[in-house]
Amino acid sequence: MASDESSTHSFHVSGEKLRAVLARDGFVRIAQAFSPEEVHPFQQACKRTVDLARAGKWPYFRTLPKQFPPWTDDVSQGIWGVQHLLHPDMPEKETFEKSHFGDTMVNAVTALLQCSRDELVLELCNMLVRPDRDFALRWHRDDMPGQVAVKMYPGDIGFYNNNILHRGVCDSKNERMTLHGTMGLVGTDTSRARNILQHGIGKWAADCGFSDLPPGMAQLADGMKQRLLAMGQGHDGGYSQQD
Repeated sequence: MASDESSTHSFHVSGEKLRAVLARDGFVRIAQAFSPEEVHPFQQACKRTVDLARAGKWPYFRTLPKQFPPWTDDVSQGIWGVQHLLHPDMPEKETFEKSHFGDTMVNAVTALLQCSRDELVLELCNMLVRPDRDFALRWHRDDMPGQVAVKMYPGDIGFYNNNILHRGVCDSKNERMTLHGTMGLVGTDTSRARNILQHGIGKWAADCGFSDLPPGMAQLADGMKQRLLAMGQGHDGGYSQQD
């Protein structure tokens, strides 16, 4: 379990403290960033979306046992993730947008990155779910000396540096619905374009509208979308891993 030192127990913690914990430990957990009242509609939207994907009525998912895209559309071995929660055709799109573009998330991101909202780039918003059979990603399967198991609760937000040694084992006996999102920063390494666009977001982002959101949130989301589209100009495609 995460130690108190690697967790913050109030969303109003300073950006300086967030950055210090992330730099020291490689991750930081913001406990109860979302209230129970805010979490409930997220949970209901997640459940409906997972049911849709398992029934074959949502075409974007991660299939077992493959770790990286592209994934096949063969669900016979089960799924372990649902892709493209901000897609124009996603029935629960508005709820996922509010979790992704709302002040709770964006304030934490800008505090960690020390940037303005106008520098953020739209990237990924996906969900990892209970697999249909026990499954571990190809890398970092074994227990590591001194490892820390970070226990997350509904309403928590976790940020981590994906360059740290980390692992995850998906247990088919325990329900799981965790939202996973990334936001980019303008002017970063161009290799990031491949890492993001390999997931297919570039195929539909231009058609994504945000008129269902409050004006300020919609303006933020549209600006992030435009910066994503600019990032994708001249990108030659391809995948970052051949697995």
